[in-house]
Amino acid sequence: MVQQLTGLRFPIEEIAKFPPPGMATPVSYAFSPDDKLVTYLFGPDQSPVRQLYALDVETGERRVILSSLEGESEELSIEEALRRQRLRQLGQGITRCSWAEQGSRILLPGQGAVHVMDGPDAAARKIVDGGGQSVLDPQLSRQGDQVAYVQDAEVYVASVDGGQPCQITSGARGTGKTNGLAEYIAQEEMGRGSGFWWSRDGRHIAFEEADETNIPVYRIVHQGKDETGDNAQEDHRYPFAGEENAKVRLGVVSVDGGEPTWMDLGDNPDIYLARVHWMPNGELWAQIENREQTRLDLVRFDLSNGSRSTVLTETSDVWINLHSMFRPLKSGGFLWASERSGFNHLYVYDSDGALVTQLTDGDWLVDGVAGVDEENGRVYFTGTRNGPTERRLYSVPLGGGAAACLTEEPGMHMVTLDHKFSRFVDVHSSIDTPPTATLRNLDGGSTVSIIHEPDDARIESLNLSPPELVTLQTSDGATLHGAVYRPSSEFGDGPYPTIVSVYGGPHAQMVVNHWGMTCSMRVQYLRDQGYMVFELDNRGSARRGVAFEAPLKHNMGSIEVRDQIEGVKWLVAQGLADPDRVGIYGWSYGGFMTLMCLAQAPEMFRVGVAGAPVSHWDGYDTHYTEHYMGTPQSNPEGYAQGSPNTHAGKITGKLLILHGLIDENVHFRHTARLINALIAERIPYEFMLFPDERHMPRKPEDRVYMETRIAEFFETHL
Repeated sequence: MVQQLTGLRFPIEEIAKFPPPGMATPVSYAFSPDDKLVTYLFGPDQSPVRQLYALDVETGERRVILSSLEGESEELSIEEALRRQRLRQLGQGITRCSWAEQGSRILLPGQGAVHVMDGPDAAARKIVDGGGQSVLDPQLSRQGDQVAYVQDAEVYVASVDGGQPCQITSGARGTGKTNGLAEYIAQEEMGRGSGFWWSRDGRHIAFEEADETNIPVYRIVHQGKDETGDNAQEDHRYPFAGEENAKVRLGVVSVDGGEPTWMDLGDNPDIYLARVHWMPNGELWAQIENREQTRLDLVRFDLSNGSRSTVLTETSDVWINLHSMFRPLKSGGFLWASERSGFNHLYVYDSDGALVTQLTDGDWLVDGVAGVDEENGRVYFTGTRNGPTERRLYSVPLGGGAAACLTEEPGMHMVTLDHKFSRFVDVHSSIDTPPTATLRNLDGGSTVSIIHEPDDARIESLNLSPPELVTLQTSDGATLHGAVYRPSSEFGDGPYPTIVSVYGGPHAQMVVNHWGMTCSMRVQYLRDQGYMVFELDNRGSARRGVAFEAPLKHNMGSIEVRDQIEGVKWLVAQGLADPDRVGIYGWSYGGFMTLMCLAQAPEMFRVGVAGAPVSHWDGYDTHYTEHYMGTPQSNPEGYAQGSPNTHAGKITGKLLILHGLIDENVHFRHTARLINALIAERIPYEFMLFPDERHMPRKPEDRVYMETRIAEFFETHL
């Protein structure tokens, strides 16, 4: 029987609700091509079902311009479910929309159809019907008169005015190949969701051919389904670390079809096609990364024969972190980002790859390029110049000079600039402030109108308390940022039983000045029971520069654990943590970290909850794993020492493992191998399986059950 926990501000069901308090915010902000409207997707009344809204920039009027797509079902196909997993997308209803670059046409993709609106006041009309098959990654041409998409492994082009779609690629269907789709690695790890690209004149499409037939099938069986057979299983071509990747080619084909011209990607087929760019002069460029991820070539192609020439090369003794900050300039050069100084900064190059000027520098980094105003000679970017737990908007002269901060409010800013570089949407949040979206003037930052203000009664009724953001020094001199969630005064002044909430992995940052830390409902629930909860970004985490990340190279599960140990020791020294009552929990890399902390510091961590843990890195994918660890063949000792299975016999604390059976990211195989290691060492454990869940439980009943069990586990053992 499920134990009913009492004495809390809110029931445990609140943890499982989506979205959390204050986080029912609009997404997908975009300016119309004439900058008269701002469109966005939003679910009113805290609903996850999103509608399409428009804000009139001059009057401030907000209205729904489309509430739903006719005929759309929330019963997701496998392809659509996996796409949403790749995007970490939980929203329903209208989940995507985009403007054509020219004109007033809006694209509205559905699962098995494509709709357009011929203007913000026009009705949505279906222009492509998939006939029961998924229509994947539809994209309007720049002119808005054509749409391209992928169906059944081939690329199609259709006129938005009607008529029969034209299949413009061939040779993939039925072979195990795909044309026009990004392979798994590109979607999951490389930040590239598309596998085809419209030319600027709308006459050609560059596309990726991905051949995964060399990758053995990894089968996932839906053991929780009532039926059996093909509908109860799915096959994935999953590239395990050290094994073969998809073989990719880059072709260019006319929108009328015909034979493609294949681009020269180099003599070594074992590469990553990282990015593809059409330039203003009609040239096709691409970024090509080597398998070791220590070299990145920016190349241009001759479209007549596919030959290539190298424009620029980046190398690193650590690794190359891919970015999306390349911007072609009308002058013929381009804007580029590089970590060659140790921090990501912006540079301007001419069309031949010669450096013109460095735009930013210092011991801070650029997160992203928000816009390039060539006419007035300014580049707008977001970054950490005001501190690594902040993100602000800045501008810098395109010809070089001092950068200026345009968003002075502390916290995290997500921005969308208009086309005239006159106004921008600023979504601002801090630990004290739920996300608020305002339309602001780019010159001076004054508010034009409010797009969205938090309207969630739970914010006040649940009385959520923000954490205390702290900074500590490790014994070897590293500066780490953490967050302390103290229980209320009724539990005294400490020391408290302490639970560490951990992720700990690269490409992520947990401790930031954002409302998401305050509305972390599991944390709030646990502090209500008298626990102090602590989060710490150890070395290896994101937005601190290459030197901060580099200790992970070939050695995952070492420096991260030592930093977490130092974090707990710091809490003990402050009189906050009871050293005899420390627990830890985490999911994915955090599950891996939970296991490693239990095994490497059993005298400190007495209780652990590991969700979807990686138990051996040879069971994870190529691009992510090899980025940090090399291959199992080149670094066998690193893989062995970085596996919780190796250290399973050292675990003495109480352990609860959770995993979704149909997880296609961190396969259930990881937990099965871990359990074998625990059994071999006679280590007791508890286990919770979710037969119908993938990497993160999504069904409300599963989430409530999971949160209840986690809370009970800590109450029983800590």
